[in-house]
Amino acid sequence: KKGIGYLPQEASIFRRLTVDDNIMAILQMLDLPDKERKERQEKLLEELGIVKVRKTMGYQLSGGERRRTEIARALATEPKFILLDEPFAGVDPIAVEDIMNIVANLKNKNIGILITDHNVHETLSIVDRAYILINGQIFKEGTADLLAKDNDVRKMYLGEKFRLDRYSED
Repeated sequence: KKGIGYLPQEASIFRRLTVDDNIMAILQMLDLPDKERKERQEKLLEELGIVKVRKTMGYQLSGGERRRTEIARALATEPKFILLDEPFAGVDPIAVEDIMNIVANLKNKNIGILITDHNVHETLSIVDRAYILINGQIFKEGTADLLAKDNDVRKMYLGEKFRLDRYSED
């Protein structure tokens, strides 16, 4: 209702409901005509690449499928801003890449995104601005490139050998 979506770190889908029903559970809470609910559900299934698993029960989903379903649920209310808490937790490397692409698409739709995550490479590769927290306080802030080159950040958080471009092709 406040225009904010939330993706918790821990699994948040209904394990005994299908992907369809998980998304519809959120849409049912909105004051929308049935036709619009169905249209929004179809759009989310399509956008998040989960059409093929729409009839699959929550407990049968892979980590990546579960995460995409959870993101669909968070987007069902059409938030202007979304908080992603450890979005890369518990998913395989291919799913991490999928989630990175989803986040890029959300940015392109002008949805504000706040990510809290310990997967530094993945997170820094998709954010416009980052904040390094130490003991609950902002230690440094800036662009990914600026933080990756900052000696204090490397010493206190990233490590001396940290390279932002570890995935770049040579």
